[in-house]
Amino acid sequence: MSSEEHLKQTDTEARFEFKKEQKSAFQAEKGLNEETIRVISEDKDEPEWMLQRRLRALKHFQNMPMPTGWPEAPDLSEVDVDAIVPYIRPDVDVRGGVDDWRDLPDEIKDTFDKLGIPEAEKNALSGVGAQYESEIVYQNMQEQWQEKGVVFCDMDKAVQEHEEIVKEYFMTKCVPPSDNKFAALHGAIWSGGSFVYVPEDVTVNMPIQAYFRMNSEGMGQFEHTLIIAEKGSEVHYIEGCSAPKYSAFNLHSGGVEVFVKEDAHVQYSTVQNWSKNTYNLNTKRAIVEKNGRMEWISGSMGSKATMLYPASILKGRGASDNHITIAFAGKGQNIDTGAKVYHNAPETKSTIESKSISKDGGRTNYRGLVHIADGAYNSSTAVECDALMFDNESTSDTMPYMEINESRVDVAHEATVGKIGDEDIFYLQSRGLDDDDAKQMIVSGFIEPITEELPIEYAVELNRLVELEMEGSLG
Repeated sequence: MSSEEHLKQTDTEARFEFKKEQKSAFQAEKGLNEETIRVISEDKDEPEWMLQRRLRALKHFQNMPMPTGWPEAPDLSEVDVDAIVPYIRPDVDVRGGVDDWRDLPDEIKDTFDKLGIPEAEKNALSGVGAQYESEIVYQNMQEQWQEKGVVFCDMDKAVQEHEEIVKEYFMTKCVPPSDNKFAALHGAIWSGGSFVYVPEDVTVNMPIQAYFRMNSEGMGQFEHTLIIAEKGSEVHYIEGCSAPKYSAFNLHSGGVEVFVKEDAHVQYSTVQNWSKNTYNLNTKRAIVEKNGRMEWISGSMGSKATMLYPASILKGRGASDNHITIAFAGKGQNIDTGAKVYHNAPETKSTIESKSISKDGGRTNYRGLVHIADGAYNSSTAVECDALMFDNESTSDTMPYMEINESRVDVAHEATVGKIGDEDIFYLQSRGLDDDDAKQMIVSGFIEPITEELPIEYAVELNRLVELEMEGSLG
């Protein structure tokens, strides 16, 4: 049986819920202190400047409060950084990842086979990076893009081989450690992730994907993604995430920095399916220059609590930003997502479309900020938030915040909240669908604006994940 046939016969739930016996070449002690930081940096053989940045980030983390004062924010009282393992290096022979799946240990290769990553690489991707625990274990880029100067490698390798450009951009301009407590945590113990550099006027016409898998109980994953799209270039980066469920909590606190230069276009798509013992607390931000275009497409489900608000700073005339998000919350889940856009130049444009679904007492919330600076004339923004609830126990809130300091702008906001109506179900049942299929059809139509923006393989996967969430099968 081919890998593609095997994948098609593998139940989606089984593909995400399996666990592997933990095997590691190196594992840090639980907790966070200066010694831990030095041990991680030494194990990676990092230059002194990176160690010093880690240590400065640690000080920020120690001095900053938890984000507990926000209205209706997820409960983070269980998040104890001293109780997690911050760094696990998987037991592989090649640091920085192999470029042939067959060179991986069987248990790691089997993990990504079940997730469908090798098959997706063959059919729909320009390059793939796969992270297991704290480090990249597989990395490959099609030769045609390498010949055009495109760089796609893991961040640890980038620190060594592209040191000057990483030193210039890494957590200095976009996401400084002083931004928030979890950005500081990330800056102190980041590990793995992706480095993408697209030269001027190069269009990468097939997506690049990175997949991040947490396998061990009680660990934290802190990958860093740095994307630089030079003038007139274009790239689509897809991020996938998952973890099996354990009794102890896991923590995911990734960092994403995107630099969209003049006339460049970057699309960043995320399909996250964390287990229901995972706290998903990310910081993602883009800086967009003149006539540049940034797109964020996010699907978030599965975690116990999520706080995720991708942000774009429109700093050049004519820069634009588009956010599309979907969030799903079931029993015991609090999914707090949204977007931030800063219009800092004239004739900039942003659109935000948020879709949320809640059932069995779950809670979703859109929390967003649009800031239009004085002098950002002829700019426009439109925010649309739609929420769908399955029952009276579930909740969905909308918390838009707008700071408009310029009068010559167009601003629009629309929000709708509703339950699946009995009339809609009855109509579909009269056309031969049972109750579950009728609800699934309504939800599929509800999230269609998100799925139609993804490559077909990922749109099908997202629809299937939502279906499993509706059944209560995941996590």
